[in-house]
Amino acid sequence: MSHDHHNTVDVSVTINGESRTETCEARTLLVHFIREQLGQTGTHWGCDTSNCGVCVVSVDGQPVKSCTMLAAMADGSDILTVEGLEGDDGLHPIQEGFMECHGLQCGFCTPGMMIAAKSLLEQNPNPTEHEIRDGLSGQLCRCTGYHNIVKAVQYAADRLNAQPEGAAS
Repeated sequence: MSHDHHNTVDVSVTINGESRTETCEARTLLVHFIREQLGQTGTHWGCDTSNCGVCVVSVDGQPVKSCTMLAAMADGSDILTVEGLEGDDGLHPIQEGFMECHGLQCGFCTPGMMIAAKSLLEQNPNPTEHEIRDGLSGQLCRCTGYHNIVKAVQYAADRLNAQPEGAAS
């Protein structure tokens, strides 16, 4: 006789500004919770070994590889995924940068790359090329050679630094 109901947990998060509570298996990884229970499929699931970084989301302001964290550990957290980047006034400067500088090809790594880049620019608003490459070293991209991704992050940094104080979210 199985007691499946003992192995479930209720997880409450704020995702992209919306409060959600869902029941999941205790062993559910955050990436699967976000995709399957919360329906935010912009967060991709790649390698299952925490090497590729495509599953990066922001949890309470910190970039997290969501395949390495149980959904239950995120209970009470504020999560930002790629779907939450766009604001009322349009695309986030990071999204704009990836578009303007051709920072993506197949797009599979892009959501995690954008969230990692946002975190990097929050820590270091004016990074050098080396600092950008270092800051994104946990993100694998198989298409671009990273050159245009670096340009996209520099573009976003310039845009964010040009905004009046308090205008950037």
